[in-house]
Amino acid sequence: MDIAASSPHRLEAGDSTPGTIRHAPGGVARNVAENLGRLGHAVALLAPVGDDLFGRSLLAGTQQAGVDVQACWVLPDAATSTYLSLHGPDGDMQVAVNDMGIVDRLTPEHLRTRATLLAQADTWMLDGNLSPALLEWLFGEAGSIPVFVDPVSAFKCRRFLPWLARIHTLKLNRLEAEALWGRALDTDAAITGCAHWLHAQGVRQVVLSLGVRGAYGSVADGASAWAAALPVPVCNATGAGDALMAGLLHGHRRGFDLSEALGFATGCAALTVMAPQANHPGLSVQAVHQLRQRHAPP
Repeated sequence: MDIAASSPHRLEAGDSTPGTIRHAPGGVARNVAENLGRLGHAVALLAPVGDDLFGRSLLAGTQQAGVDVQACWVLPDAATSTYLSLHGPDGDMQVAVNDMGIVDRLTPEHLRTRATLLAQADTWMLDGNLSPALLEWLFGEAGSIPVFVDPVSAFKCRRFLPWLARIHTLKLNRLEAEALWGRALDTDAAITGCAHWLHAQGVRQVVLSLGVRGAYGSVADGASAWAAALPVPVCNATGAGDALMAGLLHGHRRGFDLSEALGFATGCAALTVMAPQANHPGLSVQAVHQLRQRHAPP
């Protein structure tokens, strides 16, 4: 659950400041699942929640968006993952605390109880909140199933270093790419160099999310493409990367080529930043196409 506090006043340490507090469902994998459900895909979420108010709310809201949550684990003695952030007058996050300890409670033994569901899926998406032990088990079981990965953060992305050759699509933001590659992505040559390095490690498809630059993608066979960020009013940038990932998965399942998948994915991200929450309730294939058409070159 994402809890965000914002104030038009300067935040003073040790004092109470008037403002607004909002909460909404969050979590990278959960956000991607919700977006896929809204895009019309059959999608199941495997994630742990606590037997608490937040957990029950997350499961109900996610199911309402079209996601199968029957395979989620409800752990009665753990708190649902929560992310708390404080934002000042400029809207930027000044401090945040995340309580993700429940994810560490998941073990390969838990996943073995969902082995049939996992084996029947045509695509997996994993995020970097999973422990190294879980990643080792999952990549060992994936076989020929394409695995899409969002590493979540620059700190957690290094968990995937041993498994790069098993990844079909790796979506990275600038900080995550720099953490993996060990160099700055400060030029176009560096951007393409990072992608080539990841391909050399075995990643089949690389997508770099670069903020106002849009997104760059490349595949191991040499194809590459840029997709410009659409000039839309930004209400909340949280969740844009998750929408981008959902768009890439949509493109993969629909057989899009790299350029079309990247364009659709950036459309998903653009629509999402126009909403105050991390998931746009009006996300649909038609809504994304209409947004892209409005911003298409004359």
